[in-house]
Amino acid sequence: MIDSIMAMISSFRIQDFLDILIISILIYVAFIWFKNTASRFVFVGISLLGAIYIFARIFHLYLTSMVLQGFFAILLIALVVIFQEDIRRFFERLATWGSIRKTQKKGERKDLPPETEIVVDSMTDFALKKIGAIIVLQGRDPLERHLKGGFDLDGMLSQPLLASIFDKHSIGHDGAVIIDAGRVMKFGCHLPLSLETKKFGRYGLRHTAAIGLTERCDALCIVASEEHGSISVAHEGRLRYVKNANELASIIAEYYEDETPAQRQHMPFHWVRKNTFEKAVAVLLALGLWFAFGYQKESIQRDFIVPVEYRNIAHGWEVDGLTNKAVTVSILGPTQAFDLFDPSTMKISVDLSSLKQGEQEIALSRERIKIPSNLSLVNIQPEKITINAYRLQDLNVPVRVKTIKSIPSGLMLKSISTNPDMVSIQAHSAIIKDKDKTLVNTEPIDLSKIGETTTIEVKLVAQPEIRFKSGQAPTVEVTVEVEKAPPVPDTG
Repeated sequence: MIDSIMAMISSFRIQDFLDILIISILIYVAFIWFKNTASRFVFVGISLLGAIYIFARIFHLYLTSMVLQGFFAILLIALVVIFQEDIRRFFERLATWGSIRKTQKKGERKDLPPETEIVVDSMTDFALKKIGAIIVLQGRDPLERHLKGGFDLDGMLSQPLLASIFDKHSIGHDGAVIIDAGRVMKFGCHLPLSLETKKFGRYGLRHTAAIGLTERCDALCIVASEEHGSISVAHEGRLRYVKNANELASIIAEYYEDETPAQRQHMPFHWVRKNTFEKAVAVLLALGLWFAFGYQKESIQRDFIVPVEYRNIAHGWEVDGLTNKAVTVSILGPTQAFDLFDPSTMKISVDLSSLKQGEQEIALSRERIKIPSNLSLVNIQPEKITINAYRLQDLNVPVRVKTIKSIPSGLMLKSISTNPDMVSIQAHSAIIKDKDKTLVNTEPIDLSKIGETTTIEVKLVAQPEIRFKSGQAPTVEVTVEVEKAPPVPDTG
């Protein structure tokens, strides 16, 4: 046991530390994010299944691992459906984070005391007069997609303005007022009802709507009850009754303190004391995941067939011997590293930009192949490839017209000519020396279809060792000239 622990410590790398750190942060963020959501119990259940899966991998419970692995593949889709609202809220907060920080630096907290006083006095007055009202204090999350109806206002917050909005004769008195940065942005808005249907009968419609909005965003909703003459505050999907004006002012001040914290000096390691339990659990889970999936236990060797890529062949050169299209590469590393490794990305790249005339060997060195840092290259077979390179020579050669079949009866072939009659090619000197060899032909021309003097366009065809200087097979015009055959003399 001690030997195993020492071996684990000795093999611990900086990459492993970064792995654990990143996963710990992700798990901690997930814990905090779902801590106060309505779906937190689903998240707890999924976390327990994840812990069981890690346990099964560590102790090689193959059946349990296989079943849970297939379950998690399906669960990924279910998670998107279950937590779609939370995921959308998360990305919305990311998108608005920069502007929030910018607003915070401008010192808008100076408007907080009068804003709080106006809201507290107004809601206290509504409660005493049993006027139904709901005020939404916007936090960091956007509210537009949660609101229905309403009227844009963007007016300075004041007690008379709120009183006129919630007057029973006002057009928007049944809706909610949206307050942001000391201004009334909208009024007469309808809020979404709570996702938990059991709260519909327990609370009134205004209270259920206030809870519903705070289940979906970080806003603070203040409700004055028309029936009971009481004040309630909804936040993070929970509703609490307020005893007096001082308590309401304290709740609003605390809310703004959390949403836009003041710039203050923190003691070193102050952040450690916050959510200590969640941090410890996140680190322990990350360690368990690393031990189950990332711990480099033993090394194995695997062989791969890797293609050879030849590049930068200089113009005007021909290379023979490029038949070694692949080589065998032996790689050593832990099983976990091979699980994340894609062999199809491997290739050996050979640069042929500095060719020499004649036969030559090219070493397949380790620098010609790239593999991940947690894997090591053991061997490459073959270690060398042999090629034969020669420079091509430019030459103008005549075009030979290739024909098939015969001219129809009653006609005779007078001449065949091409335009142009010469074409530029590149070829090896040994081929050029064979003057009797035809190097370039036209595509076959069927003479049996020629009924009169005709000019047609045909493509040229070269021998396999020949390259056209233009890079592509050119076309030429072939003129076939015919005339009537002389009558056969009567010998009878």
